Parts: sequence; structure tokens; C-alpha cells
Amino acid sequence: MEENKKNKSQAIIEVLDFGPLKITGNFLLKDLKRGKEDSPGEIKLCICGKSGNKPYCDESHKK
Repeated sequence: MEENKKNKSQAIIEVLDFGPLKITGNFLLKDLKRGKEDSPGEIKLCICGKSGNKPYCDESHKK
């Protein structure tokens, strides 16, 4: 059981004002559409719908 606790993902999800969801920490990102897995440490996900690189934020919300 102790070993399972060490391997669990831990992430912080922040809802940024007028912007994306910012996710930082130890997590696994699975992009099933593109068949990719990554542990980026930090990502920003679009919640406004304006990004040209969905689901990732490209800061189009600032325009």
C-alpha cells in the first residue's frame, strides 16, 4: 500500500481569471485523440473556446 501512495499523481488545478485552467504538478496527460501521453509538469487548458490549439490555451482569450 505504501508503494501505491508514492506513485499517485498529485496536481494543482487553478482557474485563472479570464483565462485557462492551469494544471501544475506530477500528473499524466493522456491525449487519446492524438495517441500521446506526457508528464509535462505544467499545462494550460482552454476554457473560453477561442484557442486555435484546443484543448491547450494559445492565449487567444487576450485578443
